[in-house]
Amino acid sequence: MKIGERLKRLRMINSLTQEELASRADLTKGYISQLENDATSPSIATLKDILDVFGVSMQEFFGETTDEESVVFGKDARVQPGNEDDRIRVELLVPGAQNREMDPVLVTLEPGEEMDEQPFHEGEEFGFVLLGKIELRLDDKLHTVKKDECFYFTSDKRHSVKNVGKGQAKILWVVTPPTFYY
Repeated sequence: MKIGERLKRLRMINSLTQEELASRADLTKGYISQLENDATSPSIATLKDILDVFGVSMQEFFGETTDEESVVFGKDARVQPGNEDDRIRVELLVPGAQNREMDPVLVTLEPGEEMDEQPFHEGEEFGFVLLGKIELRLDDKLHTVKKDECFYFTSDKRHSVKNVGKGQAKILWVVTPPTFYY
C-alpha cells in the first residue's frame, strides 16, 4: 500500500497545500513532501495527527474503498481531533466530512467554558442546543440559546459560544462548507 499516494489524494481533495497541512499537523512541509513521495514512513502517532486534520480515522484510511457509501455512523466512528481536553470537546460525527458538503459535530462545553472565537469565513452554520444554555456571540452581539432552541447564521461574522448554564452544554453543530479543523 502506498501511504504517500493516499495522503496526497486526501490533501488535494481538501484543497490544502503541503505547507497548510504541515502547519495544521504541526509538521514541516519537507516532511509532508517526503511522506507523499514514500521517501519516509510516518509513526502511527504522526499519521493519526495528519488524518485528524482531514477528519479521517485510521480504519477509514486503511480500509478498502467500496462503491457503497456509509449512511449510518455509530459512536465508535466519531473523531475527536486536536488536543481537546475534557472541558471543551468537539467530536466529528461523520468521518471524512471534509470531503462532503457539510460538517456535523457534537460540541460539549463544561460550565463556564468558551470556544475560541472563530474568524469570519465562507458558509453557513446551524446549531441545536441538546443540553444546557449557551451564549452565542456574533461579532459584538450576544444571543442566549437554551435547550431545544437552535441558531442559524451566515459565517461572515466573528463567532464563539460560551456555556452560561450551571451544567454541561451540548450542541449539535452543522457547518457548510466543512471548516472544523483542530
